[in-house]
Amino acid sequence: MTETNSAKLKDRRLFNRLYFNGWTVLVIAIAALIATPVLFVLGSVFYPSGQIWQQLASTVLGDYILNSLWLMIGVGIGVVVIGVGTAWLVTMCRFWGSRLFEWALLLPLAAPAYLLAYTYTDMLEFYGPVQTWLRRLFGWSSAGDYWFPSIRTLWGAIAMFILVLYPYVYLLARVAFLEQSICTLEASRSLGCNPWSSFFTIALPLARPAIVAGLALAEMETLNDFGTVQYFGVNTFTTGIYSTWFGMGERIAAAQLAACLMLFILALILLEKWSRRQARYYQTISHQHRLPKYQLGLGRGFLAWVACFLPCALGFLIPGIYLLHMTVSNAEETLNDSFFELATHSFILAILSAAIGMVFSLLMAYGERLQPNLGMRLAIRIASMGYAIPGSVIAVGVLIPMGHFDNALDSWMRSLFGISTGLLLSGTIVALIYAYLVRFLAVALGAVEASLNKIKPSLDDAARSLGYDATSTLVKIHVPLMSGGMLTAAILVFVDVMKELSATLVIRPFNFDTLAVRVYQYASDERLVEASAPALAIVLVGIIPVIFLSWRIAKLRSP
Repeated sequence: MTETNSAKLKDRRLFNRLYFNGWTVLVIAIAALIATPVLFVLGSVFYPSGQIWQQLASTVLGDYILNSLWLMIGVGIGVVVIGVGTAWLVTMCRFWGSRLFEWALLLPLAAPAYLLAYTYTDMLEFYGPVQTWLRRLFGWSSAGDYWFPSIRTLWGAIAMFILVLYPYVYLLARVAFLEQSICTLEASRSLGCNPWSSFFTIALPLARPAIVAGLALAEMETLNDFGTVQYFGVNTFTTGIYSTWFGMGERIAAAQLAACLMLFILALILLEKWSRRQARYYQTISHQHRLPKYQLGLGRGFLAWVACFLPCALGFLIPGIYLLHMTVSNAEETLNDSFFELATHSFILAILSAAIGMVFSLLMAYGERLQPNLGMRLAIRIASMGYAIPGSVIAVGVLIPMGHFDNALDSWMRSLFGISTGLLLSGTIVALIYAYLVRFLAVALGAVEASLNKIKPSLDDAARSLGYDATSTLVKIHVPLMSGGMLTAAILVFVDVMKELSATLVIRPFNFDTLAVRVYQYASDERLVEASAPALAIVLVGIIPVIFLSWRIAKLRSP
């Protein structure tokens, strides 16, 4: 009898792993829809591209690879040094302003790199405020009287990326430091370790997985960027995809360049996995005790304050104040009807994308909860890979299959009814919202899954005992309890859509610009005054998740 029950239990477990019900089919359908652009780009490597690849290989392909590698190396070193250093200072040291810097160091997350690029270029150019002030101070009259470095170089781009991307490493490193065992750190002190020894021998190795994860995110954002590298004249894969598509009219070659860029992304993901290998870090966190902090003296406290203030000032305060000054000083020129039209377009796209993304992520997370089988888990992982793919790659993967569909539909309608449907999908905001979902659904899914996992399974059983089916349980039980997590998912997608440039620039319908696109256009024409109001609006919207993240981190060590 025991063997029979064991066999039945084994068969039931196998059935649950492979069973496909309505929720499984729905989740797989959503995952297939989200994954189609990425899979299309990967499949493009098998298409013949003619002689274009020989031309690219002999002219610019080497620059694409070298510049991308230099960007990854430079940005990687910078974000690790600043992110880990500031995280350790505000977490483990006590100095004037340390509590303020805990959340202020996250502020540069609100500003995309291309906004900093445009702002600092205007500030540091020959007729900008910095060089004008230097000429007045030293009596210089022309550019030949002095030397001033140009920011529109590869190293200038690296500096811009470091200033806005170090918070990824800072955020995860600080959480890792907060969760480290007090007993371990106190034991290192009892063994004679000074603060530097405790940092390098105890805290840093324990935090390495979190640091590498933050580094991988920063590198992905670096490879995803288009506005900064294009404005600074740095040839990378993102600029190459854009110029190959629109400059040469070679869509297949652009898709193949996008596939090459995906190899860089895959290398980053594998590097993050390899860095951990079989290492395991077990920590015993106690929320009843605060981490022991090192009280810094006047000299060291001042140096710590400067080390934390400079990233905040350079990455947020200075460009933010400069944009605010230009917006207010030229209010009649910046806050016009065009600005409000652009803001309306951006808000429409962001709201629709956030709402659809929240619904899709809710359906997928709940489907996995109902049927945690192999097919469901695989579908969730496939749908989540879009966030690691640059927007320019997704744009290529969206437009080419949609263009084929529109052309086929138009030809079919002409032959049967003599009616032309035109660009039914690829020429509308449908394609743009689709690209946003492919890119940012993983963000919403993570927030919704975290909220849903906090609900005890016993509530599902109680609801079913009262006669509720799966849909009724979701609507009447889970959604009210998950309102906070769902709102978080919507906010994160909303902000990401507001800042997205590369995909928007390629896919947007005719005469449907957004704030990010107009900032790029104005900056390309050296009209930063007109760009100041849209840029400032993007920064202000970006502050929303920063406030939320700061609040969540503060709760980690509540006594």
